[in-house]
Amino acid sequence: MDGLDIAVTTLLWVLEILAIAVPVALSVAYITYAERRVIGFMQARKGCNRVGPHGLLQPLADGLKLFLKETIIPAKANKFLFVAAPVIALTPALIAFAVVPFGETRLFGLWDTPHVMSIAHLNVGILYVMAISSLAVYGVLLAGWASNSKYALLGAVRATCQMVSYEIAMGFSLVCVLMLAGTMDLSGIVHAQEGGFWHWYIIPLFPMFLVYFISGCAETNRTPFDLVEGDAELVAGHIVEYSGMWFATFSLAEYAALILISLMTSILFLGGWYAPFPFLDFIPGTFWLLGKAAFFIFVFIWFRATFPRYRYDQMMRLGWKVFLPWTLAWIAVIGIFTYTPGLQDLIAFYQPWR
Repeated sequence: MDGLDIAVTTLLWVLEILAIAVPVALSVAYITYAERRVIGFMQARKGCNRVGPHGLLQPLADGLKLFLKETIIPAKANKFLFVAAPVIALTPALIAFAVVPFGETRLFGLWDTPHVMSIAHLNVGILYVMAISSLAVYGVLLAGWASNSKYALLGAVRATCQMVSYEIAMGFSLVCVLMLAGTMDLSGIVHAQEGGFWHWYIIPLFPMFLVYFISGCAETNRTPFDLVEGDAELVAGHIVEYSGMWFATFSLAEYAALILISLMTSILFLGGWYAPFPFLDFIPGTFWLLGKAAFFIFVFIWFRATFPRYRYDQMMRLGWKVFLPWTLAWIAVIGIFTYTPGLQDLIAFYQPWR
């Protein structure tokens, strides 16, 4: 590969990264706007409506305010880790998008076969997403420890327990998807659900869909699982000592993880970029995927406006005594239907690799 090829390849990588990172950053800004407006509607108030028409410039005003605010580092904090923690929390949330397939394209007819629209096409993409997204807890842990604050440290300890409890259930729920699809490639899982909503995995794996989505809510520390930042007990948990752009970085990481969970739920259980009915395939698949993800983001917001915060013992009980046995039992059920002669035909409809 000569110098020109290296330069062209590097430029394409940079453009692909920007094509993901910039929309994610803008989406985060306007998800906060949508969240404030939707919750305001649910609580019979208007929400943000002062900056710009209907408040549409409010996210820009909030970003400018946080950028101009003074960044204060506690005198007895570990300054290096205090600054590194928000970066460590944000980085996994962004690089996990590298393997997320946003659809297929022929690039305006230039390609004979459809190409998957993703930065990297890994045959173990689902393992990559699970491995990378689980690293975000290290940013929370470092923020709690480096702040030299009891409130922040308690929030970080809670984050560790919460991550372990729900990561296990989330992983087991994905095992059922892998047993049906026969592949760890995210685009392969989407192709296995081609042909209409009756092929989507939400039908045979509806309990696992609930486990994955609710566990995703807990993974992102969203209400009613925001024990890490419990305002009534911990003021703001691990971010209590942060201000300015470092505070905004943690918020960006949380909302980026929310978008990732919504996209993954759509890909794993709702057919990804495929339309619910084949006659609707004329609509670009990317719009279907983003529409499904937007619906799940709305459900996240709906949860926040509806449910009170769990007690800590309730959250642990749900993860260990409900979700874990539930997922193990469903793995056994799928295994029986998949590998027992006479029962295979009942589930072969969802196994295109057979």
